[in-house]
Amino acid sequence: MTARVLTSRAAAIAGGALLALSPLTAQAAQAAPAPHTASPAQPARTAPAVAAKGAVLVDGATGKTLFGKEADTARPIASTAKIMAASVVLETRGVDLEKQVPVKQAYRDYVTQHGSSTADLQTGDKLTVRQLLYATLLPSGADAAYALADTFGTGATEAERTASFISQLNAKAAELHLTHTTFDSFDGGGTDTSTPAELAKLARHAMRNDTFRTIVKTKQYKGEAPAANGRTRYYTWNNTNQLLGSYTGVIGIKTGTTTPAGDCLVFAATRGDKTLIGTVLNSKDRYADAAKLLDHGFGTTAARTMKLRALPANSQRD
Repeated sequence: MTARVLTSRAAAIAGGALLALSPLTAQAAQAAPAPHTASPAQPARTAPAVAAKGAVLVDGATGKTLFGKEADTARPIASTAKIMAASVVLETRGVDLEKQVPVKQAYRDYVTQHGSSTADLQTGDKLTVRQLLYATLLPSGADAAYALADTFGTGATEAERTASFISQLNAKAAELHLTHTTFDSFDGGGTDTSTPAELAKLARHAMRNDTFRTIVKTKQYKGEAPAANGRTRYYTWNNTNQLLGSYTGVIGIKTGTTTPAGDCLVFAATRGDKTLIGTVLNSKDRYADAAKLLDHGFGTTAARTMKLRALPANSQRD
């Protein structure tokens, strides 16, 4: 603040009147340092260099973009499409998460035919919808995603029901104004596409659901289901997201890998009262990219020393 402005204000106050500053003057007054302050301005934080072809980091509370790299360019999204599949199921009116769904051989055949990741569901077992959500989001089971599509779609045949479910995914994308997001499969195995920015927006939406949040932050799920032979089947599913347990504060969300999509990751982390959500698409080092972005958002340097959580030998990779 200049000496002239200070003198004018002092005179006005001494005379019992308030000096009415113009908006520009007020803004300048607030921005200017006090006369005795000599500390230099803090340098702007350098944007991280990421290997991903597309990436974004947003504030989880406001959606404000903190970093973007081709954030509005649509690309294949692989199994991160399962975020939308889970959201559609969880937002189905009157959904019963404890409803039992019999596993059909067709679900296992689909995995074999497409070389997809699997929850290794056994034909004839009866799993609850909740368990199928864990099986879809942790080991990225295409068999479990098929079971959900077959259960929550409408129609007389499996083909009609899965097509109906995919239509629901696209309808939800339209409802959320994800104009560059399209689905042609229930598991991300097709030509499903989105942008980093729209996937982050979808993730912000999905994370508002308590059940979704609980599932995606789970490293390992153990459960049991009635088997076809009348006995009990025990299932163990490990979360393919190795950022969980590797970077402090990570709370999800979903991996995805196909040849066209490359390695993809939608992630979220909370430290204190701050939550960040991000996306990396087609990355040669998705976990390092995600850690760099989180460091950028939190103002930390944890990525330099991060060691990835190892997955058990029999775990799915996605």
